[in-house]
Amino acid sequence: MGRLSEFQEHLAQSAKQVSDTISRLIPEADGLEARLGDAMRYATLNGGKRLRPYLVRTSAQLFDVPDDRALRVAAALEMVHSYSLVHDDLPAMDDDDLRRGKPTCHIEFDEATAILAGDALLTYAFEILGHPDTHPSGEVRANLVMALASASGARGMVGGQMLDLMAEDQTLGMEQITRLQRLKTGMLIAVSCEAGAILGKAPKAAHHALSAYAHDLGLAFQIADDLLDVEGDAEVVGKKIGKDADAGKETFVSLLGVERARDQARMLVDQAIEHLAPFEARADNLRDLARFVIDRSS
Repeated sequence: MGRLSEFQEHLAQSAKQVSDTISRLIPEADGLEARLGDAMRYATLNGGKRLRPYLVRTSAQLFDVPDDRALRVAAALEMVHSYSLVHDDLPAMDDDDLRRGKPTCHIEFDEATAILAGDALLTYAFEILGHPDTHPSGEVRANLVMALASASGARGMVGGQMLDLMAEDQTLGMEQITRLQRLKTGMLIAVSCEAGAILGKAPKAAHHALSAYAHDLGLAFQIADDLLDVEGDAEVVGKKIGKDADAGKETFVSLLGVERARDQARMLVDQAIEHLAPFEARADNLRDLARFVIDRSS
């Protein structure tokens, strides 16, 4: 078995463990509110590679953090990511019918239930981070809450989504597209790495190295997404492709062209890997993830 195959197997095993954790944290419910719980489970347990949770767990391993703590944080990050996808797919946003090869949450349920499921996932993520089972130190838990709030709010993911909506009516240049994607996609990737360092009470130098890695990884990830939107197979990708072109949005690919965009993604991955030098062989899984991000087909 080659290294890439070994990594993909490791990623799949991690995804299952994260899914099992989410399933325990969001148990099947009964009563009048069961429909909300069903929608929350549908939104979070419908597949996916769980890249952000993998970053949480793998960065936490660098600092010998117990995996049960990292799994709770990983689940919380995935809930925030899932909430963002549920809301992003709504008719008022991207109006998508398909996500990970299945009907989107508002199609499977209805728009109001999808909105409430997203709201519930977002707030529950912070409840999980604030719980003593996540870490015995109140300071660590507070730092996790602050980091995720900053990454997912108006100065992070939500702000990036606002810029993405504006991009439908305005022509954005490279600097603006980079900022949009850094906020919309990169900030949640960055906090996934930062969470491991927070859990491990890592020194500032380690925080900085992981932050720099995540910055380059996030941009490479988005360029790869843009390439999939142009070249991917909808059945393999699991969602409609060509959306950005149909909406008249500028992307890394539309600005750079396919070959230059692909070269840029590979350069960013090389830079990301260089930032991991202080961790030596312990960071090999993060290196493998960076390579996988631009070679994936979905």
